[in-house]
Parts: sequence; C-alpha cells; structure tokens
Amino acid sequence: MICTLCSSVLSNKKDAYYYDCDLCKAIVKDEKYYLTADEEKAEYELHNNDVNDIRYQNFTMPITSYVMEQFLPAQKGLDFGSGTGPVISSMLLKKGYDIVQYDPFFAPNKNTLNNKYDYIVSCEVFEHFYKPKVEIDKLNALLKNNGMLLIMTWLYNDQIDFNKWNYRNDATHVFIYRKETIEYIANKNKLEIAVLTDRFIALKKGGASF
Repeated sequence: MICTLCSSVLSNKKDAYYYDCDLCKAIVKDEKYYLTADEEKAEYELHNNDVNDIRYQNFTMPITSYVMEQFLPAQKGLDFGSGTGPVISSMLLKKGYDIVQYDPFFAPNKNTLNNKYDYIVSCEVFEHFYKPKVEIDKLNALLKNNGMLLIMTWLYNDQIDFNKWNYRNDATHVFIYRKETIEYIANKNKLEIAVLTDRFIALKKGGASF
C-alpha cells in the first residue's frame, strides 16, 4: 500500500489494521478496511452532535475561541466537514460571523468550494480523510494569502497505548497524525505552524517554510 499523504511505500505494520509511515510519520489504515460511503455515512448518523449541548460546545472551544480572537465577523470562514451537528459554525453565526458549511454527506453544497476564505475550520475531520493529500491541497487552495487552517484532531504519540486508544478503534478513522506529520504537511504546503498541541493545530498560509 502507498501512503495516502506522502506516497511512500508502506511496509511497517503498526498492527493488523494500520501501517506506520516512515516518511511522514502518519499511521495509515489498510485500505481493505475502509468503509463504503454508505457505511461511513451511517456511522456518522449515529453521532448525537447537538449544537446546543454545552459539553460539545466546550469540546470545540479551542477553534471557536481562536476564530473570535484572530478574525473579525466580516471575514469569510468555511466549516469544512461540518457534520450532523455543525456546532462551531452555529456558535460563530450567533456571534455575527460570516461562515458557511460544507460536508460531503450533510451539507454537500459544492458552490462553497468555489470561494476563497480567510479561515477554514475542520473539527474531528482530518482523521477521516481517505485521500489526505488531495483534501489538504484543496483546503490550502481555498485559503486566501495569510489565511488560516484550524484543525482539531488527536495526535498520536508513543506514550499512548495504540491498541486501546479510542481513536484507533473508530472504524471511520483511516489516517492518524503525529506531530511530525503536521510538520511534514506544513513544510510541503509552505504553511506556518502557529499552534501545535495534541488536539488543536493552526496553520497559516504564506508563512515561512521549514
């Protein structure tokens, strides 16, 4: 199998389902275990993502707070992979922010992919990318110069027991990132890393490369 981000040949098995990529350091699910589109959508429909749930709002607060700190309401935003409960864009819309939603299953308005944005938010989405290079290239192209890509996904490190990790055990998770994977993405796309924690990443377009 070929790594879906960096195109390296994958030979190092992490376990029966996943490979370790030696180049970009991602953990890549064996494609024979990918769900079909219908199976994937059915899994997402089981999620109880209520936009009015305070716990859900608090969970997504790293992105919401960052947008409100860094951007004006009139600047244009995209909630990419907004899902069944688009809590981030719902909260920002209530604050008067100009943000639209796109999701291939639940908000499939492709016109939103014809515009340029000051910021793109993507919460618990990147781990679902069957073709992460294609998706990240697309998102980078949608950003204005000096725009920001704001991502929430849990990063793996070697202190985590991979076999027991809930991220590994979600059938829809096909691509898992390490800190080094984010650095690889930033370097390849000439993005500046503004924030890099174990669950929140902010990348700026037009920044210094690594």
